[in-house]
Amino acid sequence: MIGTRPGGPLSVLGRHRSLAWELARRDVLGRYRGASFGLLWSLISPFLLLGIYTFAFGTVMGGRWPQVESGSTHYSIVLFAGLIVHGFFAECLNRAPELVVGNPNFVKRVIFPLEILPWPMVMSALFHVAMNTVVFIVLRLLMDGEFTWSVVLLPVVMFPLVVLALGVSWFLAALSVYFRDVRQVTGVLSMALLFLSSAMMPLESVPEAYRWVFEANPLSFIIDQARNVMLWGAMPDWAGLALYLLAALVVFAGGWAWFNATRKGFADVL
Repeated sequence: MIGTRPGGPLSVLGRHRSLAWELARRDVLGRYRGASFGLLWSLISPFLLLGIYTFAFGTVMGGRWPQVESGSTHYSIVLFAGLIVHGFFAECLNRAPELVVGNPNFVKRVIFPLEILPWPMVMSALFHVAMNTVVFIVLRLLMDGEFTWSVVLLPVVMFPLVVLALGVSWFLAALSVYFRDVRQVTGVLSMALLFLSSAMMPLESVPEAYRWVFEANPLSFIIDQARNVMLWGAMPDWAGLALYLLAALVVFAGGWAWFNATRKGFADVL
């Protein structure tokens, strides 16, 4: 398989796992360096973001959720579960174009493994998923007085999306070296992925004529499965996750192949 054979992405990660871990650690710490609250911002930021979205959309969107209307949970909790999934993918999507372009010194070092760059970025994004999940659990205990043990399955639900994010990151990191406009597109795309997904409203409330747009969104399925394990206490759709993982592996392999096919021109362009 492409992942485990010599020179494959998993093999490369195995050889440079210490480097990937150190880059991820520096990325997380560097983001909050100099801030008065330091790493506490990884817990504060989700509260602030959730408050803004709940204030802006709670009245309109909240009524579309039967669980919210029945009083069994709050709209902010339902929304937050979706934002955790979207936040992970959006961070990878928006930062991927800068992985190579933003590190020209790495490109000029022949011994530096450029292909490792998406791994620490994804690790950093997963750190924020973990922090957001802690905030989610605390909020649900305070607001709903409930805790769902199936939340421990969230990593299983997120795994196919992590695989997809890695493949997309390799592709965008290489593409942006040759087409700098990629950075302008990803910001708009990440917002579209949020508002055209089940993060904001249930698919059942979307008019049938436009529902296919939401269903085609790669985040909608993962968001729904995340809510199953985080909120509804249900098991994920194992067959659906398996099919999603197969598609993600195709993107994973394609992104890796594209990165390695185009990397020989990075130094000349930069």
